[in-house]
Amino acid sequence: MELVLAGSAAQLHSPVFNSKLKSLVRDFSRSRLHSLKFRSRHRSIDYSFHNFHKRLTLMRAKPLQSSLSSNSEETSKLAILLEVEGVLADVHKFGHRRGFNLAFQEFNLECANWSEPVYADLLRHAGGAEETMLRVFFDRIGWPSSLPSNEKGSFIHNIIKAKQRALEKLAASGDLPLRPGLIDFVDEVLEAKVPVVVVAAYSKSGEHVARSLIAQLGPERTNNITVVGEAEVGNSAYGQFVLGAGVSGGIDEQLSIEVSKAVAAEKQQVAEEVANMLAVSVNIDTSITESYSETLSITDKSCTNMLWI
Repeated sequence: MELVLAGSAAQLHSPVFNSKLKSLVRDFSRSRLHSLKFRSRHRSIDYSFHNFHKRLTLMRAKPLQSSLSSNSEETSKLAILLEVEGVLADVHKFGHRRGFNLAFQEFNLECANWSEPVYADLLRHAGGAEETMLRVFFDRIGWPSSLPSNEKGSFIHNIIKAKQRALEKLAASGDLPLRPGLIDFVDEVLEAKVPVVVVAAYSKSGEHVARSLIAQLGPERTNNITVVGEAEVGNSAYGQFVLGAGVSGGIDEQLSIEVSKAVAAEKQQVAEEVANMLAVSVNIDTSITESYSETLSITDKSCTNMLWI
């Protein structure tokens, strides 16, 4: 099965969704699915976020009905995966920025109100790190006079939590708009009987926001879309293998451990091949210690032990 992954690869510093769809349609029209014909239609979209001020084109691909009726097997080899940020919605422009402004109001910070240019500038300077954005901003305009210096960290943390609550309310109320052309694109993909998967797990905006955006597609679409959230990941064979029953720690930590085990096993194999050439026996301790150190023990035929760290 072909997997088309539409995601925000540039942290929303460019309208990746629109350009990717255009190139993906072109690529797939030339792919090995020769019998699946595409005809293209174009829609112009205004996109001024981050001072780009560009006119973009969203190319939506629609297989000819005559092709679909006779090539359902070929169509089933294609699936489309959609991320949330920058794909379902411009969460930065219509979500995070507005959420911060609502949080500032909650804390009675009248001097703090982020316009789109201000937010875009902070986003670029901080690389998307919200804590850094807030620190840069208050370093510029001045911190609240009543705030002790040793409480700046907790102050920022509380603003971020308030922003997240505001963001979730915006999404739940339907006040966080979907990207223009997204619904038409999903309709045409579903009409072509191509599976659509929305990856909501570990979304930067939170899974509640992701699912609220998905709900805006309407039940007639969501009933035909697979949503992968954190629960689905945890219950999957992959999640069970990586996390395991009763295993503490996050998925990144467990992946690191599995990679370390694989590297140790590979070293063991290489060492054994070298040992065969040198007529010695080799054993690598593949257990994972706190420091992830590895011990290599080599014993020659006269049973003289050497320990290499």
